[in-house]
Amino acid sequence: MSFDELLRRAVESRASDVHLKVGSPPVIRIDGELRRLADIESLRPDDVEGFANEIFTAKAAAAFEANGEADFAYGRPDLGRFRVSAFRQRGSFSLVLRRVVPGVPTIDQLGLPPVVRKLASETRGLILVTGPAGSGRTTTLAAIVEHINQTHPVSIITAEDPIEVLFPDKMAVVAQREVGVDTPDLASAVRKAMRQDADVIMISEINDPKTAAAALEAAETGHLVLSAMHTKDPLDTVSRLVEFFPDQRHPSVRRQIAAVLRGVISQRLLDTADGSGRVLATEILTGQGRVTELIAEGADAARLLEAVKESEFFGMQTFDQALLNLVTQRRVTLPTALPFVRNTHEFRAKAQQAGVEV
Repeated sequence: MSFDELLRRAVESRASDVHLKVGSPPVIRIDGELRRLADIESLRPDDVEGFANEIFTAKAAAAFEANGEADFAYGRPDLGRFRVSAFRQRGSFSLVLRRVVPGVPTIDQLGLPPVVRKLASETRGLILVTGPAGSGRTTTLAAIVEHINQTHPVSIITAEDPIEVLFPDKMAVVAQREVGVDTPDLASAVRKAMRQDADVIMISEINDPKTAAAALEAAETGHLVLSAMHTKDPLDTVSRLVEFFPDQRHPSVRRQIAAVLRGVISQRLLDTADGSGRVLATEILTGQGRVTELIAEGADAARLLEAVKESEFFGMQTFDQALLNLVTQRRVTLPTALPFVRNTHEFRAKAQQAGVEV
C-alpha cells in the first residue's frame, strides 16, 4: 500500500492520527481509540524510512539528520493537511501524523461557551488556549482566528511551527509565517509582527521564555495576541507563564500578566454518552473582576479557583461546572466525567440533586 493510499484510508475512516512504526501494522486513532489495521502487513524498516523520505521537507530532513526527530506539515489537495512528527525509536524511523480537518469549524460548532465569541472580539491583550495533547487546542485557536478573519477588517500575522491551517483573506488580511521557512523562530516572528502593522498576532504555541516574553510585550503594546500552551488548566497556565522568567522578576511578571490577560480557555475532550464521538469540556478564566487582582498578588491556586467558580457573571466556569452541565444534560456519563473532577463528593451530590443516578 502506498503512503497516499494509507492516508486516504485514514481520512475515509475519520481518523485523527496515524501511527507508522516498524514491526507493526499501521495504527489509526478514531474518537480517541487506537485501532490496528490488521489487514495490512507489519511495516518493515524500508517502508517507514521510504514514507519519511517521500514527505520530508528540506528543513525536516536536516533536522532529522541532526537530531533524530523533526516536526513539519504535509498536505495534498485530495487528502488535506497533516501535522507530522518523525523520530527514531530502536534505531528505526517512526512517523505520527495528526490530521488537520479541512475547513475551520465555528466557535459555536465546537460547543465553546458564548464568552469565547466575546473574547474573539477583543482588540488587545492575551488570549490562551490550553489543554493536553489531543484536546483540540489547534482547532479552537483556528476557530478564533477564523472568526476574526470573517468579522473584523484587521491585519492578522501568524507565527507557526509548522503551519497547519490555511487562512485565506476574508474581511481580514492574513499573513502566515512558518519557523525555518519564513522566520528563524517564534519569538523573532512576534517581534517583527509588531513592526509589520499587525493588529492580531497568533502564535502556534508558547513553550519557551523568549516566546513568552515576546507575547507579553506584544499584548502590552496594543496587539491582540492568541496562542496555545500545553498546560492543564488556567491556574497551571498562569503559573507556567510566570515560571518562564527568573525568580526576581516574578512579582512584576504577575502584574504584567494581570494587566494583559483577556482569557484562558482550557479544554478536554470526553467520550459522549451515546458513543457517537467526543464532546468538549472547558474551563474559562477571563481577565476581569477579582481574578486579575489575585493574579497580580500571586494568590495560591485555591483562591484563584474559587474566584473563577464565583465569576459566572463574567463568563467564567470551572471544569467541575462544565462537566456537571454535560452530565445533567446526559451528554456525558457520570463515570466518564468523574476522573476529570476536582471535588468528586460535591460533584456527585450536585449530580444527584439534578436527577442523575449516582
